[in-house]
Amino acid sequence: MFSKAIVRTPCPNLIAGISSANLGQPDYALALEQHQQYIKALEQCGLAVTVLPADNDFPDSCFVEDTALCTPNCAIITNPGAASRQGEVIDMARHIPNFYSAIETIEAPGTVEAGDIMMVGNHYYIGLSARTNQQGAEQMIAHLEKYGHSGSVVSLSEVLHLKTGLGYLENNKLLACGEFLTKPEFQQYTLLEVDPSESYAANSVWVNDTVLVPAGYPKTQQLIEDQGYKTLAVDVSEFRKVDGGLSCLSLRF
Repeated sequence: MFSKAIVRTPCPNLIAGISSANLGQPDYALALEQHQQYIKALEQCGLAVTVLPADNDFPDSCFVEDTALCTPNCAIITNPGAASRQGEVIDMARHIPNFYSAIETIEAPGTVEAGDIMMVGNHYYIGLSARTNQQGAEQMIAHLEKYGHSGSVVSLSEVLHLKTGLGYLENNKLLACGEFLTKPEFQQYTLLEVDPSESYAANSVWVNDTVLVPAGYPKTQQLIEDQGYKTLAVDVSEFRKVDGGLSCLSLRF
């Protein structure tokens, strides 16, 4: 169960964020409104939310998930693989000590974005992607093992981040789409296959027995509800335009 979350207010420069979505520029005013609704959803799930101020020097800085991995025993400050995002960790490193005394860091040439990391109990799957390299993954696993956790790497080729195509819903159930449906690492779980037309919704987020689902993906929402979960739809359309999803917008711990 989670009790806290950290988010960062989107900055006006969000419209210049990294994007391969080809969905046009986000509407900044609407993004701010959606971010407020996202915070309310986290609070509805019982989390105390810390809201960091907007940082216009970094267009993608509202996607705080990539800057740190918050585990039950330690926090690990990452080193994002996108050069334009690497400075985001400097400010996040100032705030993490308010919540953790045990803090580690990923050092160059290792790169890690925590959108590539999925927690399943005490184990952390780390996707090797354009943003997370082998050196970064090895550092991450060493840090995790130091604090009694474990980690393993997963190759990926079709998506930006590991959690672009996966969402662990607890109780051995895993939302999955595309390449992840056949990966040997995940055959031990009950795979809930996301319809390809709704692949964006694979990035749904379990928070204290409620699953946050991006609004507008009814098949996936029904798939989750059919497994006995309560769902809460949250509109993140403007963040999708800059390659962001539900999990990207917060650190939950």
